[in-house]
Amino acid sequence: WTLTWEQRRNRPPNTGPLAAGRNGGSRGFQRVKRGWVWNQFFVLEEYMGSDPQYVGKLHTDLDNGESAVKYTLSGDGAGTIFTIDQITGDIHALRSLDREEKPYYTLRAQAVDIETNRPLEPESEFVIKVQDINDNEPKFLEGPYMASVPEMSPVGTYVMKVTAADADDPTYGNSARVVYSILHGQPYFSVDAKTGVIRTALPNMDREVKELYQVLIQAKDMGGQLGGLAGTTTINITLSDVNDNPPRFSKSIFHLRVPESSAVGSAVGRIKAHDLDIGKNAEVEYNIVPGDGGAMFDITTNEHNQEGIIMLKKPLDYETKKAYTFKVEASNAHLDPRFHNFGPFKDTATVKINILDVDEPPVFSKPSYAMDVYEDTPQGTIIGAVTAQDLDAGNSPVRYSIDWKSDLDSFFDIDPVRGTISTNELLDRESIAQHNISVVATKVSKYDNPVLTSRVAVTVHVLDINEFPPELAMPYERLVRYAGVIQVISARDQDLPQAGQRFSFKSPQEGVKTKNFTIRDFGNNTAGVVTLRGGFKRRSQEIYHLPVVIEDGGLQILSSTGTLTIRVCGCDTDGSLLTCSMLIFPFCSARLFPAVIVVLYVGVRRQKKKETLMTSKEDVRDNVIHYDDEGGGEEDTHAFDMGTLRNPKVIKENMFRRDVKPELGLCPRRPVASQNSTDISNFISLRLQEHDGDTSAPPYDSLATYAYEGEGSVAESLSSIESVKGETEEDYNYLNEWGPRFKTLAGIFGERSESQSDVTLSTTTENKH
Repeated sequence: WTLTWEQRRNRPPNTGPLAAGRNGGSRGFQRVKRGWVWNQFFVLEEYMGSDPQYVGKLHTDLDNGESAVKYTLSGDGAGTIFTIDQITGDIHALRSLDREEKPYYTLRAQAVDIETNRPLEPESEFVIKVQDINDNEPKFLEGPYMASVPEMSPVGTYVMKVTAADADDPTYGNSARVVYSILHGQPYFSVDAKTGVIRTALPNMDREVKELYQVLIQAKDMGGQLGGLAGTTTINITLSDVNDNPPRFSKSIFHLRVPESSAVGSAVGRIKAHDLDIGKNAEVEYNIVPGDGGAMFDITTNEHNQEGIIMLKKPLDYETKKAYTFKVEASNAHLDPRFHNFGPFKDTATVKINILDVDEPPVFSKPSYAMDVYEDTPQGTIIGAVTAQDLDAGNSPVRYSIDWKSDLDSFFDIDPVRGTISTNELLDRESIAQHNISVVATKVSKYDNPVLTSRVAVTVHVLDINEFPPELAMPYERLVRYAGVIQVISARDQDLPQAGQRFSFKSPQEGVKTKNFTIRDFGNNTAGVVTLRGGFKRRSQEIYHLPVVIEDGGLQILSSTGTLTIRVCGCDTDGSLLTCSMLIFPFCSARLFPAVIVVLYVGVRRQKKKETLMTSKEDVRDNVIHYDDEGGGEEDTHAFDMGTLRNPKVIKENMFRRDVKPELGLCPRRPVASQNSTDISNFISLRLQEHDGDTSAPPYDSLATYAYEGEGSVAESLSSIESVKGETEEDYNYLNEWGPRFKTLAGIFGERSESQSDVTLSTTTENKH
């Protein structure tokens, strides 16, 4: 391995392959060769010799051996790792090199004149490559490894792949060519020599026999040849579980003992079927095989330990049955179809349960009792009985008592031996219609056993007897404007009949002709108050009495007689009630209405409504009504707003006259009243001018209103135009107390009060059995 330096120098022009002769008349030229020609140097790694390792030689053709040329070296490791003889150009490595540490070095060479140090050749770069030797064994960088493969897997099932790395040069020789082999783990597993893939090598490996396998894998370089380096790693391979085992009971018969007092839904015993599988594959389902005793019990699976928990479905009774036998089947919850040919994945065992006798409290013959008794039944009357029995083998006697908390007033008593219940007090249905008591049955034990008791609810219904007469059902208040039936009345009874209320109404003197009022029974528990005539006048007769007899429909008929007191009251022209005393059944009679107007009250009431004079029924002045024209007839009564006569402030706006067809575009003018003027004559003059200039007035006489009342009086107005009306039952006798100045006014209103007509109805009731 040498590096040769060539340069053509002082060569005749006519020599060389590319030189042309000058004598030929043409211009001569010469070929210039490259100055440096070099090859790659190699140095063996891990050199262990005592002398420096020779690498190569640098030489230029300008060097004629007279020591006129000096060689220099620079770059990676120059002077420290590599050295050069400046005269001969020999290169040596001063120490051992490691290819895995640095595979090559780049250096630069220079040839200079030894005397002047003038470069004789251009500087050139070359490489010294470290030649590899097999000094590194293969290594598994990720070991040790963990792997898993399902049990019962077929031969050749893939487990995992391992890879070993060799630091030697893979491009030079076989130092880095690795092959794999198994040192430990046969015959269960195999490894591919080239790829390092591990597979199963034995069929039907059973996890329940052996679960964990430790496999030792070797990687060897030099293609596995003798002298190669090797590395090893360990792989822990676990067989994962599959459902290849059925559950199995540890014994064929399970014996259990259960007290008869066990509560329904409680656990009475546990059994277990063992499954060699684990996890989900070990889950077991339990079922009771239909047959003798199976209907009394149920079984569920404990999710934590896969035990079968036997539960009680129905109450146990030692005296009825002392033992039960049934079969329980345990099966896999999750079957694997690959192993169906292994046989049925279930097992069966027999369960025998013996019932233990327990001292129990007495048992009543019924869960509850209901009894009926009539109210006012004499004390000591037996109304029913309860029965309890000791069902244990000893059949101990039973004693009865009433829980005092359920019968605080001691209405009932019970015979402690026979259990008969009797009344201890008179019962009243209207006070308590139903009694709920609790009867206690106590077991009398011959030994010192704890006292055992049981309870039962007894409901006593108090039946009704007919002891209350009927009465009016409710207050009535109504305004009637016609003769005939003026009010429908009904009745009520505190008794509780067997099949609905039945009432009849009549007058106590049926058949006797009356000319005023009577009672008409409608046959449906109602009756009507009927007027037989109209035109009642207070001055003729103020009070009328109308007796009413009401009978119920009980086995023993009870009746009551009530008297309706009817008083005639004063009415306005439109039939409205004006004044009346504190009455119950007032009638109004008016001159302008031919029918009787009736207001029926039950109870004492007063009318408190206050009205202004503008809307009062007591306006003593007559309305002005015209009948001397061929106009609208009765419509004339509505032709004008009569309130205009009283106060111009209450005139309705935009009210058209009914007897005159209004012209389009005309609107009634609002009368102007001087609110602040006290000069009434000025007000009347203004109103007169307004009406004189009204072109929409009818061609006949009409009413023009000039009524006006001044304002501003500290004592307010005493005029009837805007005075506030008092109560309808106003007593004007207090005017006599105001002195001589009000004597005349008191006489006028006192006379009016006497001229009104009143009617009042009050009721009195007599009860008859």
